[in-house]
Amino acid sequence: MKVAAVDCGTNSLRLLIAESNRDGGLIDLDRHTEIVRLGQGVDATGEFHPDALKRTFAVTERYAELIKNAGVSTDKVHFVATSASRDAKNRDEFFEGIQSLLGVKPDVISGDTEAHLSFTGALSRVRPEGDPVLVMDIGGGSTEFIIGSSAGVMQSAISLDIGSVRLTERFLKVNPPAQDDLARAAAYVDQMLAGSGVDFTSIGTWIGVAGTATTLAGVYLELEHYDRDRVHGSSIPRHDVGALLRRLSGMTVAEIRAMPSMHPDRADVITGGALVAARVAERLGVPDLIISESDILDGIALALLDR
Repeated sequence: MKVAAVDCGTNSLRLLIAESNRDGGLIDLDRHTEIVRLGQGVDATGEFHPDALKRTFAVTERYAELIKNAGVSTDKVHFVATSASRDAKNRDEFFEGIQSLLGVKPDVISGDTEAHLSFTGALSRVRPEGDPVLVMDIGGGSTEFIIGSSAGVMQSAISLDIGSVRLTERFLKVNPPAQDDLARAAAYVDQMLAGSGVDFTSIGTWIGVAGTATTLAGVYLELEHYDRDRVHGSSIPRHDVGALLRRLSGMTVAEIRAMPSMHPDRADVITGGALVAARVAERLGVPDLIISESDILDGIALALLDR
């Protein structure tokens, strides 16, 4: 049986077409990521920008063709919308556009559901080194922290408004960012982390999923081009996360975009994402940030297969 999972976040629109293997896991048939920046300006205006909707609909139309060509039936397609879609005043326009193109209505999932899918997806292909496990998903509008056991049981989750796009639009408007702006952004992130209720000092395994974490891994590994197989399962020493932030914050967007493994449309917000990761690293005692290419997309696909 084939399924299609679509994850629409603040920054990216991603597709996974998969089928089950003999062990109940996933066999990837097709996987795509496009930066659509759906959350452009939502933090300031409270609604989707017309250009953001246009970009999102254009990519959705291409994904619909891929899903159709793969022979996936409509009842095996799940389009999940997260952070930006919860807040936008004109989200009905977004819903109607997606349904007309894909044949399914976007499912604006709760924070708890998002966390469960992310945790399940992350642990589907990564072996934790100790308990408890912290899965961190730095998105465009928010960052999710999910804590659970290495056996795959989620225990708690929280979503904080410290995403890479949100921080960039609010604090890091000039590049390279001024030190005062970086300090203000760091202070804001620290305040949010301190009030999160997460006991970062107790964490036994730290796993980073999704675009910010995988992009930072590509930079750390100095890849000549982005290589999913090399990124998945790699690790960044905790103290080197801060070094990555210092390196990126001293560069212009053009210089960041020129990095061989950098997605060109992520270059202007990766510093904001690195700042979140660096502030989390300061609170942890684990040696490494483990990178997983398996995330909420895999969780969505596995849930479809379990239906």
